[in-house]
Amino acid sequence: MTLLVHTKADLAKARTALAGRVAVVPTMGALHDGHRANLKRAKEIADSVIVTVFVNPLQFRPNEDLDKYPRTLDADVAMCESEGADLVFAPSVAEMYPEGREGLTSVHAGPDGELLEGASRPGFFTGVLTVVSKLFHLTRPDAACFGEKDFQQLAMVRRMVRDLDMGIEIVAVPTDREADGLARSSRNVFLSAAERAAALAIPAAIEAAQASPDPLAAARRTLAAEPGLDVDYVAVRASDFGPAPQRGPARLLIAAKAGTTRLIDNAPIVIGEAR
Repeated sequence: MTLLVHTKADLAKARTALAGRVAVVPTMGALHDGHRANLKRAKEIADSVIVTVFVNPLQFRPNEDLDKYPRTLDADVAMCESEGADLVFAPSVAEMYPEGREGLTSVHAGPDGELLEGASRPGFFTGVLTVVSKLFHLTRPDAACFGEKDFQQLAMVRRMVRDLDMGIEIVAVPTDREADGLARSSRNVFLSAAERAAALAIPAAIEAAQASPDPLAAARRTLAAEPGLDVDYVAVRASDFGPAPQRGPARLLIAAKAGTTRLIDNAPIVIGEAR
């Protein structure tokens, strides 16, 4: 049976009872099958699994969707139980930030954290890394599972763990997609039928890019052909999120809005050779 705790004190007590190798799956809740894939991977690599459920206000700017972000804790715990998680930590904002957010010691992501998502959402990765660092210290995992859909986030977490000598294995889990190709996201529920149809230009752009020797141009053409999509960025980076190579394996990253819902996606590509 999965144990649900809400306080750091209860988490510390429950953590001491976990045996063997421990993996953590950090989430903001509203769990879907993409999270389920992370849970399954965590069970494969560890003896005990902790899931954190926390909608982190540090990741949201004033004009973003913090208040309407879906919160479904009962369903989240049910999914965790069905996948054999041992422990769910679902703290309040006051529990995580008892002295408030003003003047809070934070973890800065460095120059790469100011690109792409960081440029569109200033301070976003400081919020991500700060809360992930806190959750790592609280859960004391041997490994942590993150989905590749948030590829820049994955790269930033890996960099933090390496730079701060945290000694945690960061395990990437491939993006889970719905039947029509759209990457699973907690925000997909906000899409109207017309907006969802427009959003399908994103996986179509990825497919076009993967078939082209010039992936960036192919993706841009596909996205530009969909008037219902407001594209934020289309970019190519190295497979480790470094600068894009001139040839060879790389990563295509896309962010766009369908209506008011912001979606991100990415996929591996090869520059300079058709596939």
